[in-house]
Amino acid sequence: MKKTKMNTKNLVVTFCTFALALFLVASVSAADITTNYQVDVDGIQVATNTGLTTNTASVVAGQEFTLKVYFTSNVDDTDVILEATIEGQKDEYRAITTVFDVEADHQYRKVLVLQVPYELQDELSNDLTLSIKIDGKDYKTTFDDITLRVQRPSYNAVVMSATTPSTISAGENFPVEIVLKNMGYNDLEDVYASVSIPELGVSQGPKWFGDLVSLENCTGDCNNEDTVVGQLYLKTAYTTKPGVYDLQVIVQNGDTRTVEHKQITISNEFVENILVTSSMKSVAVGEEAVFDLLIVNPTDNVKVYRIVTDGDVLTASQSVVAVPAGSSTTVKIAGSASEQGKYTFNVNVYEGNNLAKTVPLELNVEGNSSNNTVVVLTIVLAIVFLVLLVLLIVLLGKKPEKTEDFGESYY
Repeated sequence: MKKTKMNTKNLVVTFCTFALALFLVASVSAADITTNYQVDVDGIQVATNTGLTTNTASVVAGQEFTLKVYFTSNVDDTDVILEATIEGQKDEYRAITTVFDVEADHQYRKVLVLQVPYELQDELSNDLTLSIKIDGKDYKTTFDDITLRVQRPSYNAVVMSATTPSTISAGENFPVEIVLKNMGYNDLEDVYASVSIPELGVSQGPKWFGDLVSLENCTGDCNNEDTVVGQLYLKTAYTTKPGVYDLQVIVQNGDTRTVEHKQITISNEFVENILVTSSMKSVAVGEEAVFDLLIVNPTDNVKVYRIVTDGDVLTASQSVVAVPAGSSTTVKIAGSASEQGKYTFNVNVYEGNNLAKTVPLELNVEGNSSNNTVVVLTIVLAIVFLVLLVLLIVLLGKKPEKTEDFGESYY
């Protein structure tokens, strides 16, 4: 009986010890890193450990704000981070500090930059929730949610779309359709738009797109009053290299300026419109080599070119050539040399005063003059003629054989 009571007592002691250990672990795990903190948004105090401030801080939709958190640590902890999240109806943005350590009874300051979601489609302003927590290896503190007031920017012309043809050819005059919308708090007066491809040095505009009222001031169909559609045209050179280019759309008035980018693809079937069929010729000394220079005009207008050759060795069949729209012209370039060797020359093609292209040519002169070739050919032909003449004389000198005429017999 005594033994049974002893076992029961030991069991109760063991259970109490285990329960106390669980309580202590739970108490440690539930401890806060801090109970003394302050939160500022763009320099405005929005919360402390005693509660939220009376006035709600305002931030701008689509822009960034600076969050500063000051706190005093209650504990020693390591691998600590401060995480902040701003949540909208559709989007949320999160920012996290790098890992740091804390020591009890010491103050800390952490700074984060967060992006404000832009979800104000049918209202000028709305509320969003800012959540903050400090999370360490052993301890954690979650702040009360903070409400921020989100407003539209004062002046904000948004490029809703910039539409171009799916295929763009070099030299083509193609349209850029732009849809603008006033997403700001106030009216936009005298809005202008322009488009450009900086890499190619082409641009169009600025073109007046009109006035755009704000959501607050629209009286009828707001989509027609705060939105406008317009077109601008760009034309690239026919010599534009095929590839992907950055199309830049700039919208501005006296209060705001917006720059948007769009990637477009330009193709070109006539990358080289000035070419030579063969850039190297081999001839004998004194023999003339002829190079064919092809000039293609894929444009809609007549193009006039000047042909300038190096020195006196090369001569062009035409020094000035007019190439009709959508056609081509071949210019003959002739050259010769009186000595053996390799000669290199340049043919410069100018369009107006601008050098369109320099075409390098190579003349390889070897062997004897072409006169020797003519002499050899003449001798060969003379020998052939003599052989034929002898054969003809032999044939004519033969006498025909006499045939026997038997006549007819009558009886």
